[in-house]
Amino acid sequence: MSPLHLSFCSAFVLSGLGLAFHRTHLVSALLCLESMMLSMFVGLTMWLIENQTPSFAAVPIIMLTFSACEAGTGLAILVASTRTHGSDHLHNLSLLQC
Repeated sequence: MSPLHLSFCSAFVLSGLGLAFHRTHLVSALLCLESMMLSMFVGLTMWLIENQTPSFAAVPIIMLTFSACEAGTGLAILVASTRTHGSDHLHNLSLLQC
């Protein structure tokens, strides 16, 4: 495994660990999800460049589009929860309370 691949794999794993262990604020969870998507995008782009496959050239752009939609939805949930609950702490959010 080249050092470039190792860095993208470790970035994905570290952001996944950050999402799993530091779940106090919604902003930190959204930031970890965005870093996971960014490392997947860069890794997929580098894989396509190395293999020189033009048939899958649109896949990173489609994944980046879904990542932007996920970020917009996450920010909308952040604003809505901050307006209703007063903070972005994840322990305030519960599916049992409506």
